[in-house]
Amino acid sequence: MGRQIVLDEASSVPQTDQMPISMNIDKPVETSIQIENVTEPQRSGRVTYTPARYLNLHENVQELFVHGDNDHRDDPTTYEEAISDIDSSKWLEAMKSEMDSMSKNQVWDLVDPPEGIVPIGNKWVFKRKIGADGKVETYKARLVAKGYRQKQGVDYEETFSPVAMLKSLRIMLAIAAHYDYEVWQMDVKTAFLNVSIEEDIFMDQPKGFESKDKSKVCKLKRSIYGLTQVSRSWNRRFDEAVKSFGFIKYEDEPCVYKKASGSMIAFLVLYVDDILLMGNDVGMLTSVNVWLSNTFSMKDLGEATYILSIRIYRDRPKRLIGLSQALYLDKVLKRFNMQDSRRGLLPVRHGIHLSKAMSPKTPEEREKMAQVPYASAIGSLMYAMPCTRPDIAYMSSTVPMLHMG
Repeated sequence: MGRQIVLDEASSVPQTDQMPISMNIDKPVETSIQIENVTEPQRSGRVTYTPARYLNLHENVQELFVHGDNDHRDDPTTYEEAISDIDSSKWLEAMKSEMDSMSKNQVWDLVDPPEGIVPIGNKWVFKRKIGADGKVETYKARLVAKGYRQKQGVDYEETFSPVAMLKSLRIMLAIAAHYDYEVWQMDVKTAFLNVSIEEDIFMDQPKGFESKDKSKVCKLKRSIYGLTQVSRSWNRRFDEAVKSFGFIKYEDEPCVYKKASGSMIAFLVLYVDDILLMGNDVGMLTSVNVWLSNTFSMKDLGEATYILSIRIYRDRPKRLIGLSQALYLDKVLKRFNMQDSRRGLLPVRHGIHLSKAMSPKTPEEREKMAQVPYASAIGSLMYAMPCTRPDIAYMSSTVPMLHMG
């Protein structure tokens, strides 16, 4: 007889004489698998306690679990859903703001469709941006081109674009904690509109904002989200700009930059259009902030508290930084209807054996499993793995093999 085991985190932070630079604090990932013939290992009955120097960070995370993530609702997926949503006025305002940016940056001209050319489509993408307290901070509407209809060699040439690795983000925050650097956050508004395009690309008019002559199409003069080559073009544009301001790019991490002047130093970390600024001199960071705002359309978010679905906690007197993806993992659980799952233990204890014998065998079992978004769920968890949840590394790399049979 098999028995149901649910995996969870049960870890304590070891005490050490050296001051910790950074730490991961997070909410358990809840998963279930069938395990057969496993003997319960002996475990110590010793009661463990959180080290006193971590108590403030621990209390902050516990408060987030109780009060955070209460304002999450499903975002609209179409224009029709947005205008019929309970927050329709917010979405309309966000769409108008996006169109104003398009007009201000002269992104396209309305022209007659060229003979033999099929314009690419577009769609509205809606997103409630959640703040560090788990509440809706802003409503975003992004006009996105259906770049999958572009043809290589005609509509684009190269597409690769680097982003900062999550391990680099952790390293930089660890350095900031150790040396008590300032850590500021900025966001590039409509980043891709800063880039001109060389190819002739034609696009349908945006839904809900068509001109009187609906037969006309948009001839793009600047990049917009969704175009296959747009990320590469934006990264090259940003790279050239920051280098001209005196920043030096790290060879092993093309999205981390450094600028030094005497004893003053500033670091810049770029992840598409999200920026972290950190350094030891407020005046130097302010000059970088002002320069970025004058060069690009920027939003100054102040001290960094929430970036890339990662909550940042800080205790500067103790030089501690804590990272949490609890809100992100809550959303993952809700997306796959697992928010009420029972908690268990992580990492997986010694003695648990997984094999392909657990995989679907019959055509009926395989057909049933094909309807389960298993790979999507594992992929969602793998985003948390390299940053705050290394304890799920083994399971998140092993169970996909069982899914494949």
